[in-house]
Amino acid sequence: MIGRSLAGLKADLKAGLKTRPTPALNRRPGLQTRLAVGLAIAAVACGVTFASAQALPSREQALALAYPGAAIQAQQVFLTEAQMKAAAARAGEGIPSALVARYTATRNGTVVGRAYIDTHVVRTKKESVVVALDAAGAVKRVEVVAFTEPPEYRAPDPFIGQFTGRRLDDDLRLQRAIRPIAGASLTSRALTNAVRRVLAIDEVLTKAPQDSHR
Repeated sequence: MIGRSLAGLKADLKAGLKTRPTPALNRRPGLQTRLAVGLAIAAVACGVTFASAQALPSREQALALAYPGAAIQAQQVFLTEAQMKAAAARAGEGIPSALVARYTATRNGTVVGRAYIDTHVVRTKKESVVVALDAAGAVKRVEVVAFTEPPEYRAPDPFIGQFTGRRLDDDLRLQRAIRPIAGASLTSRALTNAVRRVLAIDEVLTKAPQDSHR
């Protein structure tokens, strides 16, 4: 509907200003220019709204983008109480569940990365993100795969790109290495906390015996 409306808007604008000019517009070229500019701005605004509502990648697509050509093995990992406490201490906040969804990416038998799903509340509704790490445990890619808040509150790509290459340290916080989104502080905080949780969980698990997962 939006695409059709924009096309119709452009067609109407072209027809109205070129083929069917009204005497009022002909007598007032300044008004004609302002009308054209106003309609163009409206078209851009509609385009931004449409872009924010575009379909999100699926979990499988997000993993393929992070690890092209790699084999992905899904795992359910159950954190022990001690692991949950250790991860919470490193992340700076509680770990909501002992059950962790982890995906190990391998290429030619070599582990090239690990990815995790983190689901959390942004304002009053949930968001799910895939946080993909490289083999050394640094952030490789972050993809939002579910967002049930209004689409205008979703984090834009430039904000998400700030996490690439980051490790878990004191700089991985808002107003430090991560600049918040203007007008969407809750989104900024929720996504930053999610990345910190994933990095903390991965750090704990990579130091633990591998008999904690199924």
